[in-house]
Amino acid sequence: EIFRVSRNQVIFGGNYFTKYLPPTSAWVVWDKNNGESTFGDGELIWTSFKGALRIITINWTGSASLKEDTIGKIHPTQKPIAIVGYFIHKYTSRDDLILDPFMGSGTTIRASKNLNRKCIGIEIEGKYCEIAAKRCSQSVMRLEV
Repeated sequence: EIFRVSRNQVIFGGNYFTKYLPPTSAWVVWDKNNGESTFGDGELIWTSFKGALRIITINWTGSASLKEDTIGKIHPTQKPIAIVGYFIHKYTSRDDLILDPFMGSGTTIRASKNLNRKCIGIEIEGKYCEIAAKRCSQSVMRLEV
């Protein structure tokens, strides 16, 4: 469905979904530079963009790395603003609308806001919607079902 509603995509942990994703030459290797941490040394990120494989280094040892944000770790797969901001800065312009269909704690919305981009976040868990809204200082849109 994501390929139907968006022109370009970035999928963290894309190596787990290769049987569902089209081939790409533009993988990104996120070197987490985390030393002796119990976290993995890196993460593979699938992108739909054209280009060569890239390696980017952004320190990440989980919640201990969240100095950029005073909230601490609030979601099991939370990413640092810097890694999400890298993709937003590199691959979008001010007129683009960014869609995060798995918003979690709102890192993509926060990074988009920091870079003056418009963003829509979707999250199934109500508690994370509230956290993301608070993190970005905006209200949650209520949907009646």
